[in-house]
Amino acid sequence: MIKLRINLIPQILRGATRIVSGAAFGFVLSLAAIAGAEAAGSHGLSLFGELKYGPDFKHFAYVNPNAPKGGTMRFAAIGTYDNLNPYIIKGVAAAGIGQIFDTLMLSSEDEPGSEYGLVAESVELAPDKLSVLYTLRQSARFHDGSPMTPQDVVWTFNTLRDKGQPMYRSYYGDVTEIAREGERGVRFRFKSADNRELPQILGQMPVLSKKYWEERDFTKTTLDPPLGSGPYRIESFDPGRSITYRRVTDYWGAEVPVKKGRNNVDLIRYDYYRDTTIALEALKAGQYDIRLENSSKAWATSYDSPALRQGLLKKEEIQNELPRGMQGFGYNLRRPLFQDARVREALAYAFDFDWSNKNLFYGLYARTRSYFDNSELAATGVPKGDELQILEAFRGKIPDQIFTKEYNPPKYDGSGNIRDGLREAIKLLTEAGWSFKNEKLVNDKTGQPFEFEILLQQPEFERIVLPLVRNLERMGIVARVRTVDTSQYQKRMDTFDFDMAVVSFGQSLSPGNEQRDYWGSQAAGEEGSRNLLGIKHPVIDELVEALIKAPDRAGLIARTRALDRVLQWGFYVIPNFHTSVFRVAYWDKFRRPEIAPKYGIGLDAWWVDPKAEQTIDAKKGEGKK
Repeated sequence: MIKLRINLIPQILRGATRIVSGAAFGFVLSLAAIAGAEAAGSHGLSLFGELKYGPDFKHFAYVNPNAPKGGTMRFAAIGTYDNLNPYIIKGVAAAGIGQIFDTLMLSSEDEPGSEYGLVAESVELAPDKLSVLYTLRQSARFHDGSPMTPQDVVWTFNTLRDKGQPMYRSYYGDVTEIAREGERGVRFRFKSADNRELPQILGQMPVLSKKYWEERDFTKTTLDPPLGSGPYRIESFDPGRSITYRRVTDYWGAEVPVKKGRNNVDLIRYDYYRDTTIALEALKAGQYDIRLENSSKAWATSYDSPALRQGLLKKEEIQNELPRGMQGFGYNLRRPLFQDARVREALAYAFDFDWSNKNLFYGLYARTRSYFDNSELAATGVPKGDELQILEAFRGKIPDQIFTKEYNPPKYDGSGNIRDGLREAIKLLTEAGWSFKNEKLVNDKTGQPFEFEILLQQPEFERIVLPLVRNLERMGIVARVRTVDTSQYQKRMDTFDFDMAVVSFGQSLSPGNEQRDYWGSQAAGEEGSRNLLGIKHPVIDELVEALIKAPDRAGLIARTRALDRVLQWGFYVIPNFHTSVFRVAYWDKFRRPEIAPKYGIGLDAWWVDPKAEQTIDAKKGEGKK
């Protein structure tokens, strides 16, 4: 399951060229929570049977509950924005806008698969698991002082499902009814008891003001600051150039355990830059404070500066245990050119990761091979046990290699000599009906030359793509690289107007409903869905539904591995690379808790040291003299 909440960190900094929701976590109700729910509501929900934090917990372990408030944290965002409503498909939402809205529940970043109450005081699953009751805190308020009510929750659910981004229709598809219950309760009823993570998905829902939005058209982009309820509100903005949020000093949820010790900075500002190269120079000049680096070359070579040498600017690699998901050069299967799996497999031989890692990435990456890399969910070796039993039901409908061979992307020695790989590629292309004519690869039936476009959003990715283009040229294939601005890129991806693009599918330790949006046949035809690849495969549809209905952790692992294996052997992407650290550069005015969360970076638990901030500002001033 993927977080629906829009994260604090600008999505453009995450290294994925497809804008998606940030760090990703999933949830399934714990047996402990279910058992207790029959008598009374639970304060939290957990995947693995027990919650780390009990009903009387005061704060998460990875925060400093006594962190001082104040100071400024400035980020860079890339491109532009034209919308302050992040829940619709139209427009480009402003960076950080999600932090003005509160959700029913919040996840813990040091505990996989857990969720605790924020707007919701408690959650209670019915004994038959066909409904869930959320009870709202009496103290929950919007920024104008009006209370958050069950009517607001009902209105938000119906509006997001009917008018919001397409993913909401997929996520909420198994809800049959929502209604107020009692003074502060909201009950959701389900089609069946099989979709075990659905109560947590609903817990991630923001609560929007019915009164505010009923007077406005929710489906249209807006630059009117919407009424929120979260720890920050919009203070000022310059459309497409910057946006500033100010901490709400009388924030209703400041003492709620999931918020204690967080949201410590008074002002959070995002300045927009044309590209990441300019943004990096702005960081070194002190124009903003903190940057998550996704370029290995920049990390290795581009940070040297007087500020870094003086210790004013810090570089840190913070370890994490997040599943890596899949980033790769994704084929658009809606294009006839890529509908033959042999063609997709062949083109993968043109990407020489080993040479790139040696010459472009400074050896900082590992090759991605699984859609659930860096986790126990990844399919490795050959299928066995429960996974094999699952796949046997589809024998004859999926590639035979699934049962006899481990999938791995092409591997080379790093020398740049890939002749053997290109020979394998040409063999596959010949089998698929392509041959050479006048040094060009053409289709035997139509005479059509093999040509396509690779769509990019980040100019710095061109250096990674161009070696691929040169290797494709050796195969007689013409691939043109086109880099466009953020708005055009978003529009083209939402409407599936591309041949190949760098795509990213974040995963969690508990995959579930979001897999429908990633790979489901229905999502393939819905503009704005995350089935960017256009996959329509009945076996994958069945595997996704089986995964969602997994009865326990062992079943979830087996079903996820089965799905992963079918995706691997579908050759839907040319896998890229990943790392298990956050690379963070920041001006040395920030402090953070001694304990770092395992499954996130926890920036909202950092705080500003006022003396250090004064020193930094003074040193910057000296540099301008």
